Parts: sequence; C-alpha cells; structure tokens
Amino acid sequence: MRCFKERLKELRQEKNLSQQDLGNLVNMSKMAISHWEKGHSEPSISQLIILSNYFEVSVDYLIGKTDTL
Repeated sequence: MRCFKERLKELRQEKNLSQQDLGNLVNMSKMAISHWEKGHSEPSISQLIILSNYFEVSVDYLIGKTDTL
C-alpha cells in the first residue's frame, strides 16, 4: 500500500496540478504541500479532511490505510 506522501503526489498529478495550484485550491501553502510530499511533515486532521474532500477520496485512502476510494 502507498503511504500518504505518495498518495498525495499521485492524486495531485492526476489532476495536473502543481503544488502551488493545489495549495491555492485548498487554502494551504505550497511549502506545506511540498513538505508533505517529501515526508518531512504530516498534515493535521482538519487538513486531511480538506484534502480528502477536494480529491473525493476517504481519509483512510489518503493516508494509505486502504486501497478502496
């Protein structure tokens, strides 16, 4: 199973978004997106919910707990 950083990058790239684009769409900084994708930090629960809502996937999918969307 993929972990959060891989899932986030994969979902972002599927929508052809830059880190800056995604940050703008979900009201987060490009730096936060970059750090998450590199595994340097992790989002808060509220940020995970925002991301899962944006990508229309479950939080469990986003964090790599399940492969079911």
